[in-house]
Order: sequence, then structure tokens, then C-alpha cells
Amino acid sequence: MGEICSTCGLPVSICVCGTINREQQRVKVRLETRKWNRPLTIIEGLNGTKKDLQEIASKLKSALACGGGVKDNQILLQGDHRDRIKKMLVELGLSEENIEIL
Repeated sequence: MGEICSTCGLPVSICVCGTINREQQRVKVRLETRKWNRPLTIIEGLNGTKKDLQEIASKLKSALACGGGVKDNQILLQGDHRDRIKKMLVELGLSEENIEIL
């Protein structure tokens, strides 16, 4: 028998803790203007390791055709993507009610 998750009691191969945690996160998406009035979309409130955030950032950057990165547990995307980001975050498993666009 495989390892058992200490949180949900299910085998690690079918553990749902990560999905449940992702659905309960409060995410804020806001726009900032940086040097020379360049827009920057900032996504904050996502919990996870730096590797998880980098994977999410990579998926968003390729779908939105923009640059960006991860810094201080925030995902930074170059450009104003507030209109399309909510749909993409829902596709990644986040709850639509917990995403706030500022």
C-alpha cells in the first residue's frame, strides 16, 4: 500500500488537498504602471511553492504572449491583461468568486 495523505486520509496518488486549497485561495489581480508608464499586471494571493508559482506564470505568459516572472510570491505579467486573466485562472482550478480584479 502507498503513502497516505495526513490531511485528507486518501492515498497520495489521488489526494485532493491541493485542489481544495487552490479553490479556497483569495486572489487579487491589479494593474500598476512602472517606469515610463509601462503597464504591469500583478497577481497576488496564490499560495504555493516558488516552483508552483513559476509553472502557473509560465502557463499564463505563453497563453497571453507576454513576458513576466515571479517575485515575492506575486506573479508579474508585462502589459494590461486584467480582462482575460480571470477566465484563465478559473481554468487553472481557482474559484471564480475568490478572484478580485482591481
